[in-house]
Amino acid sequence: MVNVDDIIIAREKMKGVIHTTPLDYSKTFSLLAHNEVYLKLENLQKTGSFKARGSYNKLISLTEEELQKGVVAASAGNHAQGVAYSSQMLGVNCTIVMPKGAPLSKILATKQYGAEVILEGATFDDALSFALELKEQRAATFIHAFDDEAIIAGQGTVGLEILDQLPDVEAVICPVGGGGLIAGVAMAIKEKNPHIAVYGVQTVACPSMKQSLIEKSPVIVDSTPTMADGIAVKKPGQKTFEITQKYVDDVYCVDEMEIARTMLMLLERNKLLVEGSGACSLSSLLYEKVKLKEKKVVAVLSGGNVDMNFISRIIERGLVESGRFAAFNITLKDKPGELQKVLSSLTDLEANIQSVNLHHMGKNIYPGYAQLEISVETKNNEHIDILYKVLKEKNYSVEMTDFQP
Repeated sequence: MVNVDDIIIAREKMKGVIHTTPLDYSKTFSLLAHNEVYLKLENLQKTGSFKARGSYNKLISLTEEELQKGVVAASAGNHAQGVAYSSQMLGVNCTIVMPKGAPLSKILATKQYGAEVILEGATFDDALSFALELKEQRAATFIHAFDDEAIIAGQGTVGLEILDQLPDVEAVICPVGGGGLIAGVAMAIKEKNPHIAVYGVQTVACPSMKQSLIEKSPVIVDSTPTMADGIAVKKPGQKTFEITQKYVDDVYCVDEMEIARTMLMLLERNKLLVEGSGACSLSSLLYEKVKLKEKKVVAVLSGGNVDMNFISRIIERGLVESGRFAAFNITLKDKPGELQKVLSSLTDLEANIQSVNLHHMGKNIYPGYAQLEISVETKNNEHIDILYKVLKEKNYSVEMTDFQP
């Protein structure tokens, strides 16, 4: 089994190749979470996530013969880029199998690191099966995404850095998928100081490690789509489970609304682009899933690889969930000046008009009336309620649009 000495050795070996990422104190989130909140910025790591740490440590642990035969991995995201980058650093032939539906940006990024990318199957499981077949055909080494001792040791270097950067830290919170990061970080921290609390965070959509801890064995859980796709692992690893069971104090879950709001706040307040899985740790603090008060807490922001086409949808969803955007369907008389009256009613209440569509014909539009679709930028949910109330008081037929970005 991997031990803390392996993590220390891994850190020494990856100097100059892997960034020591910043630990940033956030006054904003400290006030909101009622703790001293520090953000471990693994979204600024090589390849945009912590995955480069474990991948590089795994590759340098291979024999010369194994390196010459090359490596194979299956991934649709951060692990692919981590393995490709590490292979490029060491001059190793690398093949990554990705599902056909993988985002184009991640496929291109993986290729740019010099990897051969093979698109196979509709799901990750399909890609994994093909990767294992390919590994046998080529006699290559398969690089597991999390359930591997060298991978765990590499990810554990995050914990050592936190201890160096904030020696009096009282609690550390990590996102949890397959468990490689939480296992390494928890071991590094607890072996150095068992009084420091270590918590894991998953999504309500895929709580595999939490359920496994309840059942005292790795189990497969049903999952639903989540924006935290980086930690949507249906079953944790056996090695990572055992380490998590030994060292981690508890695992909590956050939902999609909480993740979206946290991503938006990180972008607005700290100018940090953080993916859904990376935002989960901070989200658990802001929404008080982890019950801490007046403590020095580090939230690990594990990655920042957000698909560019997805960023606008995340921003939209975050705005809607936080009451910063609303849309109404309003029926009004089809007479001159009626539209201006509605617009004035909204702007007088400091709503910023975003879009206006006026329809004079339609299935539910009666002669002499028109239907107005209008979207507005708002301050919060209370502001939206006030707008709705004022429109109703002025005898408009009003419906709130169920906006789903």
